[in-house]
Amino acid sequence: MANIPGCWIGGRSADGRGDRYEIDDPATGAVVAEVGLATASDVDSALAHARSAFPAWSTATPAHRSAVLTELARLVAADAENFVSEEVAQTGKSSRLAREFDVPGTVDNIEFFAGAARHLDGKAAAEYSGEHTSAIRRDAVGVVGSITPWNYPLQMAVWKAMPALAAGCSIVLKPSELTPLTTLRLARLATAAGVPDGVFNVVTGTGLDAGVALSSHAGLDLMTFTGSTPVGRRVMAQAAAHGTRVQLELGGKAPLVVFEDADLDAAIHGAVAGSLINGGQDCTAATRAIVAESLYDDFVAGVAELMGRVVMGDPTDPATDMGSLISLAHRDRVAAMVDRARATGARIVTGGRVPEGPGAFYPPTLIADVGEQDEIYRDEVFGPVLTVTKHHGDDDAIRRANDTEFGLAASAWTRDVYRAGRATREIAAGCVWINDHIPIISEMPHGGFGASGFGKDMSSYSLDEYLTVKHVMTDITGVARKSWHRTVFASAHPEAQGDAR
Repeated sequence: MANIPGCWIGGRSADGRGDRYEIDDPATGAVVAEVGLATASDVDSALAHARSAFPAWSTATPAHRSAVLTELARLVAADAENFVSEEVAQTGKSSRLAREFDVPGTVDNIEFFAGAARHLDGKAAAEYSGEHTSAIRRDAVGVVGSITPWNYPLQMAVWKAMPALAAGCSIVLKPSELTPLTTLRLARLATAAGVPDGVFNVVTGTGLDAGVALSSHAGLDLMTFTGSTPVGRRVMAQAAAHGTRVQLELGGKAPLVVFEDADLDAAIHGAVAGSLINGGQDCTAATRAIVAESLYDDFVAGVAELMGRVVMGDPTDPATDMGSLISLAHRDRVAAMVDRARATGARIVTGGRVPEGPGAFYPPTLIADVGEQDEIYRDEVFGPVLTVTKHHGDDDAIRRANDTEFGLAASAWTRDVYRAGRATREIAAGCVWINDHIPIISEMPHGGFGASGFGKDMSSYSLDEYLTVKHVMTDITGVARKSWHRTVFASAHPEAQGDAR
């Protein structure tokens, strides 16, 4: 078991002043590391370093910041296997997912923001008043606080930290206390790549201690958060006490809408992959299949058969498709929701039972004949569970898709270009896939509406969260007495403007 300092503050490892905390491998129950948790005083120290480091980093040339991030991408790629092993050990996810999705996606995202750092354009000068030239400056917002979740620890750290660094901000990032290992490794490599001491800080602590201390701190210019909707609302309230800007990426309940003309085989494979990625612990995962009545029985049978072929087991085995969930407590929460659905009359087609043996495993689960008011249909499960309901035509399908407080992601399956166009227009979600579900790319934004939060991660749109917009207005007449002055005092009328400067 490794004994790891739980903070990275001012370019150095530091043990948090709080209790020691054991990081468990959820697939085996073994303790893989122990860290010292941060307290409010550690958060104060990290923010002081971030504030001190901000002026020099924010005024560094875009080319310099870009070069540093490019080097960071190289270092992360070179250290890929260590990132894979730590990500698997702390989350229980399959090594294949970590190796083929998490780490390559992380490197790609860093590379994207290395390029974006050189394109922080304002708006070109223009003369709107006749007496002035106006221009727009885009400057770094300042010191950023960020809280990231346990489901994709490495990727979420990069989604928050890289646009902040590209924009010239400094950041204090708090990962989940369950999964801090890869975030701490990332911070160490950032310093090795040339990120100045104090620009990228990490504090590992609980939400009630370090999390609240960070989100309620008066020394922040922006607070960003990815996690559950209830916690996100508390974060927003805490930040609002100081007028701090907030960006939130919260929960989801993504519909997968299958129209009557869909390629059924594609929809079945998309539903299984889209609902089971990362054990369903993904806020964009397909959770509600809304299927045309004519395809319903075949869809249910096809999904059940394909789910039955998914290999669940040892996350380190390359043959494993799906590892464990994050913890026994979370596994039991998922199981309890399925049990309540069974008790209210929903049909458990496959899965739905906690397997024997150690680890936080839960099988791929398909639930049919679910009512629109059922808990399993409306609330976020965050596990490998897909519900199926019928729709009775296009209007009903879109109504059901939008019958949720969430609005993060959705997919529509059709071979009709007009249906596809209507779905993308009318389904209220930050991302609508057509004939696929889950792919994300660095160049495109990620973020939702309603209870799924606001603001964007990834893409150039995310940089808007980390930049200010400043109007610069410059006199171009050279005269002392402007025409508009006479609205304030008559002696400044245009006929007596006076000598030019």
